[in-house]
Amino acid sequence: MSIDFSRLKMYRTHAGLTQEQLAERIGVSRQAVAKWERGESMPDINSCIKLAELYGTTVDMLVRDYGKEVHAGDGKHVFGLAKVNSKGQVTLPVNCRSVFGIKPGDTMLILGDEDKGIAMVKVGGVISTVERLLGKKKE
Repeated sequence: MSIDFSRLKMYRTHAGLTQEQLAERIGVSRQAVAKWERGESMPDINSCIKLAELYGTTVDMLVRDYGKEVHAGDGKHVFGLAKVNSKGQVTLPVNCRSVFGIKPGDTMLILGDEDKGIAMVKVGGVISTVERLLGKKKE
């Protein structure tokens, strides 16, 4: 994954802050914020920490480019970002659907932990696995 500061403007505007207000809150100049948002310079680590705290995220999420799939070879993937539309729907990236065999019409179980986040499980896979574990279905 590469460092990507292109989302800094998105975070700032989502927080309802002007460049000047942000600069004042984290102790830098407005010009510094403008340069970060244009990609002309990068914030130092202390500024990154302050930005992450202000936006309620981590430094990692603030600066990493999650626009492309990352696979460490250990079964764990980062497929990128997805937006929730006005109907509350999320479109899963093509590679995600491919890796997990998700097709139109599949039923997904949505799980949530307020401290850890949301998880989605393809129901057919869970039911088949449980049946196999219980000895009710042969492989």
